[in-house]
Amino acid sequence: MAVNCSHLDMIRIVDKPPQIAGCEECLATGGWWVHLRMCETCGHIGCCDSSPGRHASKHADAEAHPILRSVEPGEDWSWCVVDQVSFVVEQAAP
Repeated sequence: MAVNCSHLDMIRIVDKPPQIAGCEECLATGGWWVHLRMCETCGHIGCCDSSPGRHASKHADAEAHPILRSVEPGEDWSWCVVDQVSFVVEQAAP
């Protein structure tokens, strides 16, 4: 049985930025991160749940922006923190 994300309408930003300095909160506080995630609603860059700050998930909860995508090299998956499902967002043809 396939599990579906019920928040796909929240996706506004699919492409990761060309330059990513790091987790926005970790950079501001001197923290560190393991992997980075991007909010697909507003573009916020936060650290993953394996990082001490877990800033991407905290942002998703605080802002009600449920869909994060990996911005790690070679990864293109997204994750809905509400529905707990991963998927790949297909790019629209130009």
